[in-house]
Amino acid sequence: MSTTHTPTAPASAGATSLRAVWPALLGLSLVFLVEMLDNTVLNVALPTIARDLHADPSDLQWITGIYPMVFGGLMLVFGSLADRFGRRRVMLIGLAMFGLASLSVAVVSTPGELIAVRAAIGVSAAMTAPGAMAMTFRLFTDDDLRVRASTLISTVGMAGFAVGPVLSGLVLGLVSWRYLLLVNVPIAVVAFLAVRLGIPADDPAGLHRERIDLPGALLGTAAVMLAIWAPTLGVQNGWTNWTTLTTAALAVACVIAFVVVERTVAHPMLDLALVRRAPVASGLLNQVALAIALGAIGFTVTLHLQLAWGWTPFQAALGGLPQVITMLAIAPVVSKFVKKLGLRRAGLVAGGVVVTAVLSYALLGRFGYGWIALYMVLAAASLRVIMICATISVMKGLPPNRTSIAAALSDTSQEIGSGVGVAIGGTVFAALVAAPITGAAWTPEVIADFEDAVTISGVIVAVIASALLIWGAVLTRGVTFGPPPKPAAPEDAPEPAAGAAPASAQQPAGAGSR
Repeated sequence: MSTTHTPTAPASAGATSLRAVWPALLGLSLVFLVEMLDNTVLNVALPTIARDLHADPSDLQWITGIYPMVFGGLMLVFGSLADRFGRRRVMLIGLAMFGLASLSVAVVSTPGELIAVRAAIGVSAAMTAPGAMAMTFRLFTDDDLRVRASTLISTVGMAGFAVGPVLSGLVLGLVSWRYLLLVNVPIAVVAFLAVRLGIPADDPAGLHRERIDLPGALLGTAAVMLAIWAPTLGVQNGWTNWTTLTTAALAVACVIAFVVVERTVAHPMLDLALVRRAPVASGLLNQVALAIALGAIGFTVTLHLQLAWGWTPFQAALGGLPQVITMLAIAPVVSKFVKKLGLRRAGLVAGGVVVTAVLSYALLGRFGYGWIALYMVLAAASLRVIMICATISVMKGLPPNRTSIAAALSDTSQEIGSGVGVAIGGTVFAALVAAPITGAAWTPEVIADFEDAVTISGVIVAVIASALLIWGAVLTRGVTFGPPPKPAAPEDAPEPAAGAAPASAQQPAGAGSR
C-alpha cells in the first residue's frame, strides 16, 4: 500500500481576521444552514404530505430516512473527489444540484418522486458538507481564527436545525408544504455566488492526483449507508426482525471488506495509516463518543416528555428550548474556552461534561424536568466544543491535500456513532418496555419500565463514551497538535514552470494567501 502523496502548497500567512473573508464565511455558513434545515424541516409536515401524496407509513419512512442515509453514505466519496478535483469546484456543483433538486419539488405528485428529490438533495449535501469545513480550515493558519470561524458557521447551522420545526409549522399554516423545500432555492443561489466570488479556485499544488479507488468508494458508501439505515429499521420493525438483522450483518461485512481493500490497494480512498495518527484517531474517537452518548439519550427524551409525562407536542417543543438557547448563546464563549485550554484539554473537559450530562439524566431524570433541562444545557454546551475541537484535530492531523476527506471522515464518524447510540437506546427500550411508541399514554408500570430503560441505556453509553474519550486522551498524551510533516515529493513530481508564481502568492483580495 502506498502512503506517498503529491506535494502540497507551501504554508501561507492565511487570513488575519474573520472580516477579511466575510463573503467566504457567508457562503459557507449558508451551506451549513441548508444542510441542517433539511434534517428537520419536513418532520412536522409528514401528516400533510401523507394526505397530499397518499403516502403510506413505509413511504414516510423513506421520505425522512433517505436524506441522512445518502448524505452520510456519500460524504467520504465526495470528500475524496474534492481533494482531487478542487474543493470549491465540487461545492459549486453541489450547490447548483441542491438548488435544482429543491426547485423540482414544485412538480412532485407521488411519494416516489418526493423520495427521489430527497435523495438528490442528500447527494448534493454530501458534495458540499466536507468542503464547508475544509475551506474554513484552509482560510486560516491560526487555530484561534479557525475555531472562531467554525463556531460562527456551526451557530448558523444550529440555528437552522432549531428553527426548522417552527418554520415548518408557520409555513404549513399559510401555504403548501412544498415551500419548505423551495425556500432552499434562493439560499442556494446566494451561497453559490458567495462561494464563487469569495473563495478562489484551489491551487493545483494543494490537490492530489492519485487514482480513484472505486472498490473502496463503493464498499465505504455501502457500509455507511447500511450502518445508518440499520438502527432506523430496528426502531420501525424491531431489533430482531430479519430485515434489521440482515441490514446490520451486511453493514459489518462491508466494513470488513472496506478495511481489507484499503489495506491492499495502491491508492486507497482512505489511507488507514493516516487515520492511525494520534490527532486523527483521537478526534474521531471523541466524535464517536459524543454521537453515541447523545444518540442514545436523544432517542428517549421526546418519549419521556410526551408518553411518560403526558406532555403535548407543543409543550415538548417548549421543553427543548434550553438546548436550543444554549447552542446559540454559547457561541461567543467557545473560541475563548478553546483558546485558553487548547484543543486537547478543551475536548477532554467537554467530554467529561457530556458524560456528566448523560448520567444526570439517566440517574435523575425521572425525578423532574429540571434534571432533563440540566442535561440539555450541559450536552448542548459540550457538543459545540467537542465538534469543533475534534474536527480541527482531524484536519490538522492529515496532510493539507486531504482536508476534505478529513472533514468528511469527521462527519461520517458522527453519523455512525449516532446510529450506534440509537441502536443501544432502542435495544434496551425494546427489551424492557412492553408498549408501543404511539397511542395512548402509558400506564404507571410501563413508565417505571421506561425509566429503568433510560437509566440502563444511559449508564451503558456513559461507560462506552468514557472509554472512547480516555482512549483518545491516551493516544494524544505528549503529542503536539501541529500540522503534519510535509510528505516527500515523488520522483515524478512535475517541476514548476519557469517564471511561475509560487503557490503562496495566489490569494484572494484582502484575505491573505491560503
